[in-house]
Amino acid sequence: MKMLFRNKKLVSFMLVLMFIVILLASTFMNQGTRFSTEASPGLSALAYDSTSAAMQGEAPVTISFWFPWGGGFQREFHDTVVVPFEKANPDIKVKMTFVENSDNSQASDKLLTAIAGGKAPDVAMIDRFLVGEWASMGALEDLSNDVTRDDMAALYYPAIWPEAQYKDRTYALPWNVDSRAMLYNKTMMEAAGLDPNKPPSTIDELDAMAEKMFKRSESGAYEQVGFVPWMAQGFIYANGWNFGGEWEKEGELTPNHPANVKALEWMQGYARKYDVRKLADFSDEIRLSGVNPFASGSVGFIFEGNWLLNGMNDVNFDWGIAPMPTKDGGQPTTWAGGWSFVMPKGAKHQEHAWRFIKYVAGKEGSLLWAGRGATYDLSSIPEVNKQLGLDKKRGLDLFVELLEHAHIRPVSPVGGYMWDELYRVQNLAVNLQGEPKALLDELKRNLDAHLHEAKAEERSKTEHPTPAAS
Repeated sequence: MKMLFRNKKLVSFMLVLMFIVILLASTFMNQGTRFSTEASPGLSALAYDSTSAAMQGEAPVTISFWFPWGGGFQREFHDTVVVPFEKANPDIKVKMTFVENSDNSQASDKLLTAIAGGKAPDVAMIDRFLVGEWASMGALEDLSNDVTRDDMAALYYPAIWPEAQYKDRTYALPWNVDSRAMLYNKTMMEAAGLDPNKPPSTIDELDAMAEKMFKRSESGAYEQVGFVPWMAQGFIYANGWNFGGEWEKEGELTPNHPANVKALEWMQGYARKYDVRKLADFSDEIRLSGVNPFASGSVGFIFEGNWLLNGMNDVNFDWGIAPMPTKDGGQPTTWAGGWSFVMPKGAKHQEHAWRFIKYVAGKEGSLLWAGRGATYDLSSIPEVNKQLGLDKKRGLDLFVELLEHAHIRPVSPVGGYMWDELYRVQNLAVNLQGEPKALLDELKRNLDAHLHEAKAEERSKTEHPTPAAS
């Protein structure tokens, strides 16, 4: 009886001990929803081992990923990036869902509605210049701790990293990147009596060379044009910087900076001189043909992004690339854009979502995507571009070089509104429906009013936060 009694005590003791171990392990693994096994190698065997979890038959966690790119993007991205990620992380499955942006904008109302309703996806792609605006609305999870722990910030171009920030906190990881330069038609230059190896470096030189390249048919319609300031990437942002302007200074938005006004006056000057209606007819005819204006061979100079190079292999004319001309011919300028990966507010699988974001927008995923074939896509990570030889690739090398000192659009709670309003103002100016200074002065007043409202709403959310959804 004594032996049986002792055995019962031993069994009871072992059961209690096992219960305590299980309880402690459960508590330990639930301390925080996100951590990196790479950043904490000592924890990986005890707290998290995705391979062993899969071997033990545990069902993988499915994370939802919303993206706005159509065409063949879903299949290409899945095969190029998602499949390798899932193989390296067998405890995670990625469900891709196409969610179209709203009204030809760069933002998705459906995504914002899902976030507000507590049904946010785990990961989403958004245009990087919108990160500040969405962060100010409380629509994104703060990734600062993850980024700091995993030492991610140093990977990216310093000129574009601020687009992923808002108020010194990180809300996104940059993914792809683009920059702008001038492509020029050497064949048209030579036919106009110009040296095809000496593209313009100043605005005045550009105007003079372009003037010699406009040709009309007997009916008066343009058969070819020298240059149209608002064509392709000739947006007011680019032209403002080329004239020495700025769009933000110490937190204040400055759309009516004197140099920006000069740039819009210059654009309007082309509309007056070359007849904006005939220029529009020319552009419409090319658009209906489905060919890029420059690739058509009937445009002398154009401001474009590096993506255009993907369609330049089969053109039947000689062409070159140079920095966009500036007012004084000084330091070349460009502006960079691109997309980012974010974790929407309320994402349910945050640790798994972070691992996916870190992979896709980090070195591993960026090497796979930017190096997937004969493309002219660029990564936001300089080391990736260098490793793939993109900084030496003919035509692409200049775009890469310009990224070192690229401008970005203002990081602001009204960044998206500013983009839309600038586009509206630009259209009014080139259609001769207002004077540039008056239009930009009015825009300044509207932006300031919207910024004041946005900041007041942001303060209200900070002082009276909405309770987290259960």
